[in-house]
Amino acid sequence: MLKIGITGSIGAGKSTVAGIFKVLGVPVFDADATAKNILNTDPVLREQVAATFGSETYTNGLLDRKYLATLVFNNPDQLAKLNALVHPATIAAAEQWASRFTDRPYIVKEAALLFEAGTNVGLDYIIGVTAPQELRIARVMARDQVSREEVLGRMQHQLDDTEKMKRCNFVIDNSEQSLVIPQVLTLHQQFIS
Repeated sequence: MLKIGITGSIGAGKSTVAGIFKVLGVPVFDADATAKNILNTDPVLREQVAATFGSETYTNGLLDRKYLATLVFNNPDQLAKLNALVHPATIAAAEQWASRFTDRPYIVKEAALLFEAGTNVGLDYIIGVTAPQELRIARVMARDQVSREEVLGRMQHQLDDTEKMKRCNFVIDNSEQSLVIPQVLTLHQQFIS
């Protein structure tokens, strides 16, 4: 079984590409969604996060993502503390998930911080999804209802898009100048043969 990673900068369209692989019947692990889920459901992690960032981090038993974002996205030390808590739990969840699909030709792990978190280790290939920065900013502003400054603040904590794409084995152009589905189908055929 091949293990394929999908990464890209915020707003590049990783989830869109991962969704196409899902439609093709490929198991897809969404690291970001899993991390959010674990932050809400793992009692030990919840306790650690509340102890580190304050009881205000959880409202009515659920993670207050906006509050936590205000604490970590402009403070590298706080972001490092959060990542040190969340990444090990997410990595463990990914390993457990992958063990269920050993009979498949390949599986896909989607993660924004694949290189930044060091979770690219153990993957056979990595697909980068790229789009121009202004398009990515516009997408995130519309999706998350946040300001341009907030998007730029989040981008500061990710590897530069050009550098990220250099580290990938394959790159999918999601600039709206090229069709994405044929690019995914070409890779799918390569991975199953």
